[in-house]
Amino acid sequence: MATIDVDRLYERFFPKLANQFSLKDFQKDVVRNVVESGNTLCIMPTGGGKSLIYWLSGLALNGITIVISPLIALIDEQADKIREHGYEVLTIHGGVSPNKQTDMLKKFYHKEITPDFIFVSPERISTDGFFEYCIKSRRNEIKLIAIDEVHCVSQWGFSFRPFYKRIPDFLNNIYKGEEWPRILGLTATLNAKEIMDICMQFKITNNNVIKNDLLIRSEIELKVLKFTNEEEKEEKLWQLLQIHKHEKVLVYIYRKHYKRGTEELTEKAIQKGYKAAHFHGEMSAKERQEIIRSYKKGEIDVIFATNAFGMGIDIPDIRVVIHFMIPESVEQYYQEVGRAARDGQASIAYVLYTNKNIEVRKSHFIDKSLPTIEQLKKVYEKITNNEKGIKTLQYFDDEEIQQCLPYFLDHHFITIESKGFTNLKMLTDIRVEELKKLYDCTKTKGTISVIKKSGLAPSYINDLVYASVLNGTAKLSKNFDKCLIVRNHFENLPEDKLEELAFSIEEKRKYKHGLLDYLTYLLDGYVSSKELHQEIGLYLGVPKHKVNKIYKTLKGDYVRSKSEVIIANMLYQENIKYEYEKKLFYDEDKWIEPDFTIYLGDKEIYWEHLGMIGVESYDKRWLEKMEIYQNYFPGMLVTTVESATLSDSAKSLIENFKNKMR
Repeated sequence: MATIDVDRLYERFFPKLANQFSLKDFQKDVVRNVVESGNTLCIMPTGGGKSLIYWLSGLALNGITIVISPLIALIDEQADKIREHGYEVLTIHGGVSPNKQTDMLKKFYHKEITPDFIFVSPERISTDGFFEYCIKSRRNEIKLIAIDEVHCVSQWGFSFRPFYKRIPDFLNNIYKGEEWPRILGLTATLNAKEIMDICMQFKITNNNVIKNDLLIRSEIELKVLKFTNEEEKEEKLWQLLQIHKHEKVLVYIYRKHYKRGTEELTEKAIQKGYKAAHFHGEMSAKERQEIIRSYKKGEIDVIFATNAFGMGIDIPDIRVVIHFMIPESVEQYYQEVGRAARDGQASIAYVLYTNKNIEVRKSHFIDKSLPTIEQLKKVYEKITNNEKGIKTLQYFDDEEIQQCLPYFLDHHFITIESKGFTNLKMLTDIRVEELKKLYDCTKTKGTISVIKKSGLAPSYINDLVYASVLNGTAKLSKNFDKCLIVRNHFENLPEDKLEELAFSIEEKRKYKHGLLDYLTYLLDGYVSSKELHQEIGLYLGVPKHKVNKIYKTLKGDYVRSKSEVIIANMLYQENIKYEYEKKLFYDEDKWIEPDFTIYLGDKEIYWEHLGMIGVESYDKRWLEKMEIYQNYFPGMLVTTVESATLSDSAKSLIENFKNKMR
């Protein structure tokens, strides 16, 4: 295939924009990769122009693009922008009336409209059988699935949303063994474990992970302030707000109510004369949109927010971000810091924390976000009534079910049979004999009763109803309600299955604690904004050679990362002689540079710390280096990998070194 001319596509599809500004090289690389190579994961900084990437990619593929996006406000904003350029858009979300949604989907099914883009939420595709049926009827015209904020897919991330994880199920239901359309996932920050998770779910190969090397937001000055108690910390908060009075300030708190929550601090700020507002997930969409509008216009200076203030909110001139509580991970910290300076102008970000904040984050936020075994048992009983078989499940009615259902699905205690409706009472004027018989087979018209009486599969009954409504052989007296039809495989959860669940939850708990420990390690070791940016850049996969050796060790030399500081200091403290990045020659004049050359008497060991495994270019170089070690220095290589337990791994290796010297 000839390389496509992305600039020419840009001029063709968006002539007005092309006259105003040029595409960035990175944007062109991603579009080219989607069109020429297929499924692509794009990791780029906030404000980098990701919308234009999926607009161009979808139009270049000459078909319908489905855009899966997390927020109604974001969907509407993007839909309006693309319409301005003359393209037809279909939006399906809770802000659109049910009657209008049904009408638009009927027109789509009958090809009365052919949108260039369909915007939809992950919750919608995971629960709406009527939407799925209509999409299935035109599946061959769909050329691209663009998944915005794709980090929400990974169960390991701080903003995991369970229905994002059901996107592959939606695609499998649509295509039934056929090849999916191309996938384009877009996000700002991901670590290696999350990248692996997402790539596995969406069939993305390592060489199709495209990461912008400019992930470091150097225009934001990072400040780290640690306190011994909460009173000192709050006093500093008010001092900072006074310093930055009349600038747009965003304060992240994560707690809605109680002492020093968003609401209490907002009241205090107003009393002190600030134009302030609180912002959290329990507020209505309308209330939140009004606050965002006022903030943009400068009618509000300070917002005290939970992490509900994040995805899809594009306010270019936020000058100050203050973390009044410690975030959960490096990813969360850097993504939230990135709310500032979206206009590229100098900004500042403070993180204020105490040791107590770290413990509270673990015990009250991370641990309580994971269900207990007792809670899982209780919710399983609530869903199943301790009976095997088919049930309808009103997912959105119960937060506990929302929290626990992913575990039941992942471990196959429950399977989703179909997305349907609770009963057939909404049908009138039925003129299909088979459907009329189903309707009349029970007095209650309940879906489960119809399934049991007829012996038919839930998906077959759903499809028969949808087809009849779409073809005019049945009418709706009211719109479809939405529910999942699930099959329960156990009356009670067996003990061995509970052990599986407990292990899974504990694994996730340890991992999340490890992420917080690593963030804490970086913050506790804060020296300067530059160093913190560079360390975060390395963590996020910015190539190692693009940052300088800036970290001083106990020995007095300089290394490239804080992980290598840990290793160097442990070697030094154990009186093990080493050199950092000493040239190691092979095949006469060729050479490589091990991270550490270890001297054990008259023997040398070469220690490589693998800080970026999972990044395609890094993996390729490492495989080449491995071959050199195997061919020229067999048995002389040891390795560690980037993790929250690096110290333990390094300690184990050093103990082995000491044993060899004895």
